[in-house]
Amino acid sequence: VKMVETEKILVFPLVYKFIELALILPVSTTSVERAFSAMEIIKNKLRSNINNEWFNDLMICYTERELFKSVDDKDIIRTFTTMKSRKGHLPRTFL
Repeated sequence: VKMVETEKILVFPLVYKFIELALILPVSTTSVERAFSAMEIIKNKLRSNINNEWFNDLMICYTERELFKSVDDKDIIRTFTTMKSRKGHLPRTFL
C-alpha cells in the first residue's frame, strides 16, 4: 500500500511484483494442497487405471461437492431426458 501511495511502484516495479507474489503464495498453496488431498481420495487402488477425462470429471465433482449438493436430482434428470443425444461412452476399463 505504501509503495502505491508514494508512487515507488513506478521506480521499483519488480519489487512490487515480488511483494504481490509473496502475498498470493499462501492462498495458492492451500488450494493446491486441497486438490492433492482430493486426488488421493479419488485415485485409490481400486480406481488407479481410470482415464484422464473420467478422473478430471471426478475431481471437479469432489472439489465442488458443495455446489453439487445444492442441485436437485429432479433437475438433473429433467436436463438429461431433454438432451437429444444421450449416448455416452464408458471408459475402456469398465467394458
